Amino acid sequence: MKPFRVILYYYYAPIADTETYRDEHHLFCVEHNLLGRIIIAPEGLNGTVSGTPEDCDAYMDYIRSDARFRDVQFKVEEHDKVAFQKLHVRVKDEIVNSDLPVDPLVKTGKHLEPSEFKKLINDPNVVLVDMRSDYEHEVGKFKGAITFDMHNLRELPDHIHEIEHLKDRKIVTYCTGGIKCEKASAYLLDQGFTDVYQLHGGIIRYGLEEGGENFDGKCYVFDNRITVDVNKVNPTVISTCHICGTACDRMINCANAECNTHVPVCLSCGEEMEGACSPECKAHPGKRVYDGTGYYVSNSNHYHPLQGLKSQKKNLKKMKLAQRSQEV
Repeated sequence: MKPFRVILYYYYAPIADTETYRDEHHLFCVEHNLLGRIIIAPEGLNGTVSGTPEDCDAYMDYIRSDARFRDVQFKVEEHDKVAFQKLHVRVKDEIVNSDLPVDPLVKTGKHLEPSEFKKLINDPNVVLVDMRSDYEHEVGKFKGAITFDMHNLRELPDHIHEIEHLKDRKIVTYCTGGIKCEKASAYLLDQGFTDVYQLHGGIIRYGLEEGGENFDGKCYVFDNRITVDVNKVNPTVISTCHICGTACDRMINCANAECNTHVPVCLSCGEEMEGACSPECKAHPGKRVYDGTGYYVSNSNHYHPLQGLKSQKKNLKKMKLAQRSQEV
């Protein structure tokens, strides 16, 4: 067992007072030393958090103790260290940016559990459709899956014509943790696709529960791991180094903050280019200090997670003292 965990989850359920719940949620995370990214929206929750097993267990109990989220499904992975360097709990309009005119609570694709998905992926009558961004499926995807040259889910309507001829086939959508497919599959149904499914829990859950068979490459994740292994059965590398062209499944964010593109770069080229994706970016005045990982924290190259937690805990104490004085 590794000393830390990474928890990935989402849940669609109405939240009336998002600001109040955001503050309560944030304080709980600070009190339990949790770092990560959590989005709270009127339609529900979406989060990835990291901490010790004890603090992660407390967090999962906290979420499920709320009747609105008691059925939430967590994907839990072990890790050598905390997978984030900051804590962000934000209120947004959607828990996944899409701008699609659909409501997964009203209509969405049929959920396929990982074991059911595994039985279908080799069926010649099944069409797998990747609903992730271009840089994500560049480094890893299921064998034979259709991918779109889109940077985010808002661009999906621009690519529907590419699968228009498959409207009467069995379509199975997938993404990292399942959240994008809730809306993407609903949108396909709205567009006249008749038999639409989605991998429940996404690539991560499939890897954890079924060994990840037939997932080529690695899975892009939105924390400082950048990519994770999924396939324990028949793994292979499908991406190549952006610089030298050799086989490579190691992803980085370009060190040039103004570029910040996500590309595969091998260790050797990463060192030679100082984490940049091109000579122009290497020479750019906005280039960040490369530490060998290719992962950067917004607005700071030298942020230490423990310092951040100490600061937030001080603010927490001040807020509690202020609340008590008001009650008195």
